[in-house]
Amino acid sequence: MPGDRAESAGPAFQRLVWLMAVTAGLVVANNYYNQPLLAEIAEDFSTSERAAALIATLTQVGYAAGLLFLLPLGDMIERRRIISVLLVASSGMLVAFALMPALHPLMLVGLLVGFSSVVPQFLPPIASKLAPKGQAGRAVGLVMGGLLLGIILSRFVGGVVGGTIGWRTLYLVAAGLMLVLLVLLRRALPVMEPTFTGSYRGLLSSLGVLFLRHSRLRVLACVAALQFGAFSLFWTTIIFHVERSTEGEATVVVGLLALIGAVGVLAAPMAGRLSERLSSDTILAVSGALMVAAFVLMGLGGGPLYWIIPAVVLLDLGMQVSHVTSMSEVLQLEPQAGNRMNTIYMVIRFAGAAMGTFAGSQAWHFFGWTGVTLLGIGITAAALVVARSNRFALGAATPHDGGSSRET
Repeated sequence: MPGDRAESAGPAFQRLVWLMAVTAGLVVANNYYNQPLLAEIAEDFSTSERAAALIATLTQVGYAAGLLFLLPLGDMIERRRIISVLLVASSGMLVAFALMPALHPLMLVGLLVGFSSVVPQFLPPIASKLAPKGQAGRAVGLVMGGLLLGIILSRFVGGVVGGTIGWRTLYLVAAGLMLVLLVLLRRALPVMEPTFTGSYRGLLSSLGVLFLRHSRLRVLACVAALQFGAFSLFWTTIIFHVERSTEGEATVVVGLLALIGAVGVLAAPMAGRLSERLSSDTILAVSGALMVAAFVLMGLGGGPLYWIIPAVVLLDLGMQVSHVTSMSEVLQLEPQAGNRMNTIYMVIRFAGAAMGTFAGSQAWHFFGWTGVTLLGIGITAAALVVARSNRFALGAATPHDGGSSRET
């Protein structure tokens, strides 16, 4: 709407951006509460660590599916409406997760928790659309900062708070927070007209067109998938490693490790300023090298905590800077298809997370901590190779005519 930017200027817009940042953090956290609680869940259901780890894997799979089938709707359906529906669904799934009496239905509900928790990915395009002229980047960066901090702090909350009040109570509290956010966002968000007028089938078909059109999108998405896969395999298995190397309170220790890792997130906003001085390829190379170094540190001496602590900072710093840089570039490739470009990038990224979570659980089961760290080194090194090469591009990028068709 033509007047959106003018009307959004001032304190009201700043409050809205902060609300979106908090929303992004709280909703995305639903996908990660379970990771530091897997040992407790395994004990609660008298099952193996390997079986419990499937909960984390399926949650990531569900999130990737939600990104693929729900996120493109942000170009087709009024955004406040779909965000409201998803927050209600998310609250319901969190309540169901907390009440599940058996492991297998819990796994299914975990997948649905991930599927319904995609609201954070609707918010950066909204922030960009409503921002006053010259402030779009700052607004998007703040929302992304909330999302990234939510990912990190969710493990702290899951480990420390969940370990104290119990994992079921934690999920019930999270369900209540979704309803609070629903009320606040319904009051704060303006009505935003959709930009795509075709069918849902046409909307999904356009994803393939966009994927084939942009070779740079394919490269950045592959790098993101590998790096997030390595990141996820660490956070899925660290609870089991800490439980074996310390006496009790493993969930609290992992929660504190996540809080330490938040130091890396605080440096992520620097990626925007760095991109003005350095190429994205250079930033990806440096951040990727930090992730490789993190897994090397983790493996030293069998993985004592005094090596893991600095490794967590490097791992989070490397991944967050790389992600912010990559997403910023992806959204600029074809702005009028922002939700769909974001869909392609994020679906591939979270598919990598799901595979990393599964591979990490298998590496832990068969080879222990040494296997986890070696796998992490291999995956992060592969991401470095891809970042320096276009060989994963399926063909030359087709120049886009920059047209304003509402059905691109």
